[in-house]
Amino acid sequence: MSKATSKRERRKKIHRRIRSSLRGTSERPRLSIYKSNKHIYAQLVNDLKSHTLVSASTEGNEMKEQLEGKSRKEKAQAVGNIIAKEAGKMGIEKAVFDRSGYKYHGVVKALAEGAREGGLDF
Repeated sequence: MSKATSKRERRKKIHRRIRSSLRGTSERPRLSIYKSNKHIYAQLVNDLKSHTLVSASTEGNEMKEQLEGKSRKEKAQAVGNIIAKEAGKMGIEKAVFDRSGYKYHGVVKALAEGAREGGLDF
């Protein structure tokens, strides 16, 4: 088993454990994140209806120009700000944070802080 495979399996195991206790509702959706080597993605999910309410990522065309030349943490913080503002437009003020098995530091922490700065409470 390679090191990359074991890291992936470890994260999936932690993610399953976290998800067993988190549920998103329409009043308090789940802020779920995913990060790849290049991009970070965030979405607000209503688990009761299995419906994505809002999503944002660094991959979109409108974001590429805005985030060009910034560090990964700055990009993540901008994504957090955007998802919080979009949630505010929909009347969502509170959420449940799902770190998806990633450690709460670096890019994940920056996204969470950006969402808090944008007005999302969790």
